[in-house]
Amino acid sequence: MTCQETIAILADYLEGECGPEMLADLERHLADCAPCRAYLATYKRTRELTEQVGRVEMPEEMRRRLRQFLLDTLAKGEGPS
Repeated sequence: MTCQETIAILADYLEGECGPEMLADLERHLADCAPCRAYLATYKRTRELTEQVGRVEMPEEMRRRLRQFLLDTLAKGEGPS
């Protein structure tokens, strides 16, 4: 398993959604890869902190304006490439 593959499945790993073979591959990779272990620790901490932050609802007027802005931007072909 590569570092890129490891990073791609971290969410599934933390949710307990990896199959036994993938889990074994991931754990082998983590055992040998300090940068991925550090990334995993940071990723876990980020998830913990975002769960602690209360969700703030966007006011309806702002939501409407954002939606219109995005539609206008996409219609002009200025969206992400």
